[in-house]
Amino acid sequence: MATAYGELMASRRRPRPQEAGLWYHVATRGVRKLPIVHDDDDRIAFLSQLGDVVELFGWELTAFCLMTNHYHLVLRTPAPNIAAGMQRLNFVYARGFNRKHGFVGHLFDARYWSGVLRTESYLLEASRYVVLNPVRAELGGRPHDWAWSSYRQTVGLDPPARYLSLGWLDMLDADRAKAQALYRSFVYEGLERPPASTV
Repeated sequence: MATAYGELMASRRRPRPQEAGLWYHVATRGVRKLPIVHDDDDRIAFLSQLGDVVELFGWELTAFCLMTNHYHLVLRTPAPNIAAGMQRLNFVYARGFNRKHGFVGHLFDARYWSGVLRTESYLLEASRYVVLNPVRAELGGRPHDWAWSSYRQTVGLDPPARYLSLGWLDMLDADRAKAQALYRSFVYEGLERPPASTV
């Protein structure tokens, strides 16, 4: 599964499909790999804007991770609107970031990356890959050490944000507590293997 997911992530420059009901792993990084956040106020502002976009476009957001110079999202789009939603998220956040810090010009790379997750296995692998990013970057020893991802909320350590959907956990078990425990174990298994790829 990890090898197949790595191949999916390697397909960055293929045309990006937009269809109703698709699951995506999407990511964007700062132009020239520069930081897209400088402090916790920036992180809060980004996640607030993410929440607005999720609600405006009707996305089902199942995982996210905000790093220093990039971010990852795993989501489903009931309407074919991934490009419009990503454009709005990046544009509105960048405008506020530049205004706050006195910058001008582009904050993000011109093109976001996206991969379609056509199976439950891909969806699970993407959700694990995303929340393990801070561990791989040595920002914490365990995924729950990083406050700016969906991991703590998904496993029940923090209340879920208004924009985070946990309904997808039903594929693991109908009992939410059991599903969270299974997801926690699945994520921790990922610490024992190399990452599929990086953005």
